[in-house]
Amino acid sequence: MSPLRILLADDHAILREGLALLINAEPDMAVVAEAGYGREAVQLAQRHQPDVVVLDVSMPDLSGADAAQQVRQSCPAVRVLALTRHGDQGYLRRLLRAGATGYVVKKSPAGALLGAIRTVAGGGTYIDPAVAGALVAHALGRGGTGAGPTGRTKPDLTEREEQVLRMIAWGQSNKEIAERLGISVKTVEFYKAAAVEKLQLRGRTDIIRYALAHRWLSDDLGPE
Repeated sequence: MSPLRILLADDHAILREGLALLINAEPDMAVVAEAGYGREAVQLAQRHQPDVVVLDVSMPDLSGADAAQQVRQSCPAVRVLALTRHGDQGYLRRLLRAGATGYVVKKSPAGALLGAIRTVAGGGTYIDPAVAGALVAHALGRGGTGAGPTGRTKPDLTEREEQVLRMIAWGQSNKEIAERLGISVKTVEFYKAAAVEKLQLRGRTDIIRYALAHRWLSDDLGPE
C-alpha cells in the first residue's frame, strides 16, 4: 500500500522541518512538498495532488481559510488539515466552512497530528480535543462565542481582522503589520477599523484590554 502523500504548508521553516522529520519517520506517510506561503501551498497542491495538506492557518500572503477554500475548490480530492496556535471557536468555524476536515492545535502531542492526518485521509473529520468540547457546547446552545472585557458577547472576527488586532496589541505599527502580512497599510487600516467596530473598542487602550482578556499577550501566543 502506498504511503499517504502529505503537503506541509507553514511559514516557520524550523517548525516545518521538524514536522517533515516527524511525518517521514512514519512508514505509512511521506512529505511530497513543502510551502512557506499560502499561495504557494495552493499551487503545490494543484501540482502534486497530495492526499492531505497540513496547513498553517496564519501565513503571510493568504489566510488559512482562503488557502483551504482554494485548495478544496481546485483539488476536490485533497483533504485539508488546519494546524494552528489558536484554540478559538471562531478560527475553527471559519476553517470548517472553508472546507478543512481537520483542526489541530500546535500545542497538541505529536501523536495527535499523526492521528489527525490518518483520520482526514481516511475520509473522517478530526477536531482537536482542546476545542471540540466548546464547539459541541456551542452547537447545543450552552455556549457562546466568548465575552469581551465589558461582558458583551464576542462577535466573530475574520482571521485577518484578528491577526491585525493581535499585532496592534503587541505594539506593531501599521507599516510593520503590512510588511509582515504582505498587504498594504490601507488594508491594515481597513481590517483594524472593521475589528474595532465589531468589538466596539475606542482605541489602543481598549485593544490592549481586550487582548489581555482573551490571553493574546501570553508569551506563547505572540503575533504570527
